[in-house]
Amino acid sequence: MMNHSKTHRPMALLVVIAALLVGRTAHADAVTDWNVKAGEIVAAAKLGTPAANRVLAIVQTAVYEATNAITGRYPASGTSFESTPDASVEAAIAAANRVTLAKLVPSQQAAVDAAYQDALAVLTDGPAKSAGIAAGDKAALAVLALRADDGFATVETYRPHTSPGVYVPTVIPVFSQWPQRKPWLMTGPAQFRPDPPPALASAVWARDLNEVKEIGGKRSARRTAEQTEIVRFWESTMPTIYYGLVRSVAAVPGREVTQNARLFAAVTQAIDDAMIAIFDAKYHYNFWRPITAIRNGDIDGNDATERDPAWTPFIETPMHPEYPCAHCIVASTVGTVLQAEIGTGPMPTLTTTSDTANGAARSWTNIDDFVQEVANARIFGGVHYRTSTEVGIAMGKTIGAMAVTRNLGPPK
Repeated sequence: MMNHSKTHRPMALLVVIAALLVGRTAHADAVTDWNVKAGEIVAAAKLGTPAANRVLAIVQTAVYEATNAITGRYPASGTSFESTPDASVEAAIAAANRVTLAKLVPSQQAAVDAAYQDALAVLTDGPAKSAGIAAGDKAALAVLALRADDGFATVETYRPHTSPGVYVPTVIPVFSQWPQRKPWLMTGPAQFRPDPPPALASAVWARDLNEVKEIGGKRSARRTAEQTEIVRFWESTMPTIYYGLVRSVAAVPGREVTQNARLFAAVTQAIDDAMIAIFDAKYHYNFWRPITAIRNGDIDGNDATERDPAWTPFIETPMHPEYPCAHCIVASTVGTVLQAEIGTGPMPTLTTTSDTANGAARSWTNIDDFVQEVANARIFGGVHYRTSTEVGIAMGKTIGAMAVTRNLGPPK
């Protein structure tokens, strides 16, 4: 098992090996090829992480519906269509991506059109290609209609907490409206709302605060070079950082294109729901971030905490409440779905890259190790507490398990 926190091999060598693995698995089929392109297009649109997750969930769902309509591998869902077995799967996947991306990220129309034309140029003209395009268009329009009223257009109306005439920092927290969205799988945003964060007078709170205060500060002497690399790697929160792991599974020999389309649909729907659930909890509990709590350690009513008036986190604090950890719920959600998809088969090496670590790659052969690394990264970076990461992981396991039950059933 590769364990990045304990290995004595040079990190540069690990990055080179992982990069080679990424290169070998990036082109498994049209589903994974287009997942890379769609991720790049959405990243270029700079939508923000939750909004990007929503877009890519719609895209990947349309890809699955179009693919399954042609192959008929899995039972039809509520948005599936009549079977079109003579159509080109590759053309359908290209069309599904084009229609959804053009609608959801119109600022990237030129990039979408270029990717679409490149994909079609290698396909033979004829009835199969035309039928595939039609199937992809139809699937995309159906999924877009299904999610048109999902609450994405809800206006942000966050009210800053203050007293009349008193200055407060003027940057408005982000995505406070996200709990108003309609989930894909959950019955509602609060379905998995966790218990409250630790009481400020508790020993757990003192443990949590003092841990992040010691290791997560900008000038921490305790954080190791390896831990610092982990922080920088997981400073990226865009959905693409998780897709490399999914592609690692999709590239396992013997898999079929509809399997991969279904896997990406399951993962992206689950991530989108996880974002809805986490922002519901965050804005419900409105718990303070380490930078606020540590600078006010003398007023929390706990004798085991002390104020540090100059403490700052190692990385920039996200502009939304602390509890629970969003990165952790996504990692756990993805890990749960991937573990179910792998089942009892051999564990492939899971590899992904990070745009906040200059494109460096990291790899794991154990899903729990990957999930725990993400959690530790948020503590090492000074933006989350231990309990928050544990709660986020638990929520992710529940949502991931729901996605498995709903979306990863057996073939016909």
